[in-house]
Amino acid sequence: MIHCRKTLIAILLIFLTSPYCWGQNGANSPLTRYGFGQLSDQSLGSNKAMGGIGIGLRSGLQINVSNPASYTAVDSLSFLFETGFTMQNANFSDGTTKLNAKNSSFDYLAMQFRLFKGMGMTLGFLPYSNVGYSFSSTEELPSQSIWDDPTTVSRSYNGTGGLHQAFVGVGYEVLPKLSVGANVSYLFGNFTHKVSANFSDANIYPLARTYYAEISDIKLDFGAQYSLKLGKKDQLTLGATYSLGKDLHAINSYISQQKLNGSVVISDSVTKINKAFQLPHAFGFGATYEHDERLTIGADVLLQKFSETRFFGREGQLADRLKCSVGAQYYPDPTSNNFFKQMKYRAGAYYSKPYVKVNGQEAAHEYGIGAGITFPISTWGWMTQRSIISISGEWVKIDPKIKGVLTENYLRLSVGLTFNERWFVKQKVR
Repeated sequence: MIHCRKTLIAILLIFLTSPYCWGQNGANSPLTRYGFGQLSDQSLGSNKAMGGIGIGLRSGLQINVSNPASYTAVDSLSFLFETGFTMQNANFSDGTTKLNAKNSSFDYLAMQFRLFKGMGMTLGFLPYSNVGYSFSSTEELPSQSIWDDPTTVSRSYNGTGGLHQAFVGVGYEVLPKLSVGANVSYLFGNFTHKVSANFSDANIYPLARTYYAEISDIKLDFGAQYSLKLGKKDQLTLGATYSLGKDLHAINSYISQQKLNGSVVISDSVTKINKAFQLPHAFGFGATYEHDERLTIGADVLLQKFSETRFFGREGQLADRLKCSVGAQYYPDPTSNNFFKQMKYRAGAYYSKPYVKVNGQEAAHEYGIGAGITFPISTWGWMTQRSIISISGEWVKIDPKIKGVLTENYLRLSVGLTFNERWFVKQKVR
């Protein structure tokens, strides 16, 4: 009961502080000016250090939201609660100038338990995307006459916001080796993009444009996993996922204004664009090999068909996103009470072709490598041995493919807490 009370207190604290946490923006990239912003992979702390793999991953000790079919792996006596956050240091460079930015973000909140034999359930909160940037540029406009002084225009760009999802998911074991599952998410949030231009020529009025969108709709994700025994100690799990592409319910607006001495002299406003935004169809495939519950090796491929979607009512603004991930985990001795033998060691890498296009061209490629460790909160007793802390570090590089896009380098430190307690044990009274 003491452990149950501790978990309930932790859950309460997270819920009480979540409005503050959701307010923290985990993005600083100028590329978040395009599309929905910087997309967040649907992974928790245990996945991050393994390159983000999860489609073919099954574990009864940690939650894997990358594939809802994995929920059937939860132990019948366990209640799992997970939460995590990330601290980030970002560096931006255009070849001559370098900038640095630091921030932190609340990553996720999830809990999992078994409904009845063959069916597990998970619910929680996840980020979907982040928008966060602020930069400026100065340009000299061509003169209309050799007698005219050159006109300089100073532009500033600012963006804030992001999308989040509250979800509930169920996994069901159709056959002893085959599980299927689904997540139903409520996708919500807003983002604002502002552009302003000021001219050195007093006869040209300053210009300001604002793009705003507020989105709220249902998001559906499906998954399946098939586990095959290769021997007494070896197992192969194949996984597949599909996310439904659909139109999104949105309130959106576009406002363009020119001002003189603080007064609006020209204004153009569009309050709504019908069917402005769409979610892409997404397909994922993964495979994980496990030996003796000690060594796990896996790989994932994810394709999101953003090229077939509309953004602010226009088609062809985005490109298909492709992500390939590999990862591994080593668990020295699952049966030992020794602290160091209970630690899990993880490593992984990924390559991603982002969905962002700049001036109609593919903007950049993304590379990432990561490593991490997981250790028990305590090695005393069965219950506390299963509650763990996960720490992972990632290095991510955004490599530009066209002129004008910055090189971005990120160092991220993620911390996850997993409370795994035996809530459903029947007490025997003597």
